[in-house]
Amino acid sequence: MPNEAFLNTLKLALEEKKGLDIQVIDLRERAMFTDYFLVVTGTSTTHVSALAHEIDRIATAQGVTVLGIEGMQEASWVLMDLGDVVVHVFLNQTRGFYNLEKLWSPKTMVLTTPSPQAIEG
Repeated sequence: MPNEAFLNTLKLALEEKKGLDIQVIDLRERAMFTDYFLVVTGTSTTHVSALAHEIDRIATAQGVTVLGIEGMQEASWVLMDLGDVVVHVFLNQTRGFYNLEKLWSPKTMVLTTPSPQAIEG
């Protein structure tokens, strides 16, 4: 499980590289595949690639295994699986389209099927 120091190191590095709107989404109570999303916006495909390379460099330096990286060639959305942290580096328009913050918000409604007792009651 990542500690706050690792997440803060990633956030500070992204700030230093001029990453925009850096958000950490805590998924520990809502997902089994990761504990956190770290979401950041880059201003161009070159910037998105540079941010992703910096995350890769820091993770490797801290002994965190990078399990997978997707999207580096197109660089409108780079997805980096660090195990307990999944990093999403977006171009602004791509981030707006997918809107992960809203999708994974704790207030997101989930449709459920009512129990038979609730229907009868």
